[in-house]
Amino acid sequence: MNDDPYSDEPIFFPDLTVFNPAPVGVALCRGPEHVLVYTNDAYRHLFGARQYGVPARQLLTDLKQQQIFQLMDTVYETGEPVRIGPESPMTLRDERGVIRDRWFSVSLSRSALQTPPGGPADHGDHGVLVVLMDVTGEVIAKEAAHEQAEQRRRALLRYQSLVAVGTQMVWVADRDGEVVQLSSGWHQVTGVPAGELLGSGWLDSAHPRDRAGLAKDWHRAVRTEPDLFEHRYRIRHRDGIYRHCALRVVPVREHGRVTEWVGACTDIEDRWLRERRKDLFDRASMAVSGSGRLESVLEALGRVVAPESADACGTYLLPEGVRPREAGPLMTTHVATVTGPHLPSFSPDGRLRGAPPGGLFDDAVRHGRTVLRRAGPGGLTDTDVPPGAAEWVRAAGIREVALLPVAVLGEIPAVVALYATEREPFDPEEISLAEEVLDRTAPAFGRLLELRRIQRVALALQESLLSDPPEVPGVDIVARYVPSAAANEVGGDWYDSFVIPDGATALIIGDVSGHDLQASVTMSKLRNMLRGIAVDRRKPPGDVLRRLDRATHLLGPEEGLATCVYARIEEAVGGGRLLGYSVAGHPPPLLVTADGRARFLEGAQDVMLGGLKPDGLPRASASEPLEPGSTVLLYTDGLVERPAEDLDQGLERLRRHAAELARAPLSTFCDALLREASTVSGDDIAVLAARLPAAAG
Repeated sequence: MNDDPYSDEPIFFPDLTVFNPAPVGVALCRGPEHVLVYTNDAYRHLFGARQYGVPARQLLTDLKQQQIFQLMDTVYETGEPVRIGPESPMTLRDERGVIRDRWFSVSLSRSALQTPPGGPADHGDHGVLVVLMDVTGEVIAKEAAHEQAEQRRRALLRYQSLVAVGTQMVWVADRDGEVVQLSSGWHQVTGVPAGELLGSGWLDSAHPRDRAGLAKDWHRAVRTEPDLFEHRYRIRHRDGIYRHCALRVVPVREHGRVTEWVGACTDIEDRWLRERRKDLFDRASMAVSGSGRLESVLEALGRVVAPESADACGTYLLPEGVRPREAGPLMTTHVATVTGPHLPSFSPDGRLRGAPPGGLFDDAVRHGRTVLRRAGPGGLTDTDVPPGAAEWVRAAGIREVALLPVAVLGEIPAVVALYATEREPFDPEEISLAEEVLDRTAPAFGRLLELRRIQRVALALQESLLSDPPEVPGVDIVARYVPSAAANEVGGDWYDSFVIPDGATALIIGDVSGHDLQASVTMSKLRNMLRGIAVDRRKPPGDVLRRLDRATHLLGPEEGLATCVYARIEEAVGGGRLLGYSVAGHPPPLLVTADGRARFLEGAQDVMLGGLKPDGLPRASASEPLEPGSTVLLYTDGLVERPAEDLDQGLERLRRHAAELARAPLSTFCDALLREASTVSGDDIAVLAARLPAAAG
C-alpha cells in the first residue's frame, strides 16, 4: 500500500473494486478534509481522471455548486445520508475539459474504511461515499416534453379563442372525416342548426352543383391523408345567397396515424370575383382577337360566357346592324349556341329569320338594353326567345332567358342570349359582368364589322367581274370560282374569257397579290386593261402581256404584282385548232387529250407582272396544236398548293387526276378537281377549262 497521501497512484482498498464496472459514478473521500481515494470507471468517464490523495475542495474548484462540500461535512460528522435530486444542474468540467451544466441524482453516505492488515485502527478511517447517476438526457427530454406541452396548451388557447370569434367557421372531424364539433360561426353564417351540420351534414350547405365534387374530393382526402386538403366551393348563407369560400383542412397525427381533422372555411367571394373578372376579360380578349370570321368570334365569345354565367349561351347576328328605335322588321341569323353537358345541342342552320315585333328579342334590339324573362307556369313562349329557338328551349327545359345586345358605334350588330334551366334566377351581378365583357370587346367587333363590310363590297366587285364565259361554236368553256373556306378573305384570283374580233377565243386566268378590297380593285383594273390590249390588234400572247406589264406602271407600286396566263384558241393554218399562250409567273396550263394523256405546257414561262422584266425585252410566247377532244385547263395556285407540301407534288396530283377525268363532261371535270382541293386549300381557287369536240366516230 502507498503511504504517501499525495501520490498520483490510487490508494487501493480491495473491497471497492466491486464498483469499477458500475453504470453510475462512484467516488470515495477519506477524513474530514474529504481526500479523494477512489473513483470508478463511470466517474472518470464523466469528469476525467482526478488526482488521488488531494482534498476534494482543491480538486473540484471548477464545481460551481460548492455548497455540496457542506453537505459532505454534515454526512461525515453525523453519518446521516443525503440525497440530492436533479432539480438544478451541476456545473463542472467534463472528461473533455469543457465546463458545462449536467444534471445528476446524487447520494452522499458515510462509509467506514478498512484498516490494512496489522495496522492500528484509526478514528479517522472513515469517509464519504459519493454516488452520481447522470440524468441529463432524462431531464432535457422532460423539459422538452414540458415545453411542447406548453406550446400545445398555448396553441389550444389560441384555437379556442379563434373559434370563439363568431364569423370564423371551424370544424373538427374524426379520422373517418365525419364532423364531430363545429364553431358557432357555421350556424351564424349558414343559419342551419349545428346538429344538422354534424357528420356529413355540412356538405349540404354547399351549392348543389358543387356538392358532389366537394364530397368526392373530401372522401378521397380521408383515404389518402394528405398534409393539407384545399377546396373552393360555394356555400349557402342564411339569406339564401351563395358565396365562394375556401376550405382548408389539416390532419392531426399521433404516432404517425391520423386521429382527427381540423378544417377552417373562409369567405373569398370578393377575391374570387376579382380573379374571375380578370380571367373573363382575358379570355374574351383572346376570343375576339385576330382576323377570324365574325361568326367564329361570336361563337368563341359564347364559350367564354356560357360556363360561368348560364347553362347555355347563344349568339345571333343582325346582318346589317340596327340602330335602336329604328323602324322595320328585324332579321337575324343564329350563329351558334354553346350548351352545357346536360343539355341537347342546338346547331345553327344559317337561315335568316325575322324577329316577332314586340317580342323579347325585338325589345332588346329596339331599346339597346338587356332584357330578361322568367318562365311562367306554361313555360317560355315563342316571343320570349330568339327566332328559331323555341323548339330547342322546350326540349332543353329552359326556365329563364336573358338577351344582351352588343352595341358597336351606335348600332346593334349582334345579340347574346343566356339560358338557364332549373337554377336560381340570374344574378344581377352576373348579368352586369356579362354586359361589361361585351362592352370591352365592342371595339374588336367594330373592326370585324368594318372588315366584313369591306369584304362584302370586294366580293360583290369580284362576282361582277367573274362573269360566265361566252358561248363559242366548237369550243366548250366552263369556269369555276371557290372562295377560301379558311381565311374568310376575298382573294385576287380571277378569270376571263371572250371572243377577240379576229375570231380567236381568249382564255385568261390570274392572281393579284393580296386578299382584300384593294386586291379586288387591282384585279378589275388588270382585267379591263388586258381586255383592251387583247382586242386592239392581233399580236402573240407574249406581246399582249408585255404591253399589259408596261400598263401596270400606271398603277400604284402596291398594285402591280400579279401572275397571269393569257391564251387564245384560234384556227390553225391547214385546219384544226391551235393554242397560243404566254405565262407570267403563273402555274403552267394543263393539256389533257381525249385518250387520257396529260402534260403541262411549259414552253412560254416568264416572270410575273409588275415591272420585274426590263422594259423592251419581249415576253415568251408558245403555241400548241390541239387534238379533237382535248382539254385546256387554266387554274390558280389554290388548286395545287397544300400546307407543308412541295408544289411539284401538287402539280403531279393534278395531272393524274385530270387524266382520269379526260372523258368526263367538262362541268364534271372541273367540279371533281375542285371538290378535292377546296376541302384542304387555304386559298381561293379559280379554274377555266376549254374543250374541243371529239373526233367524229
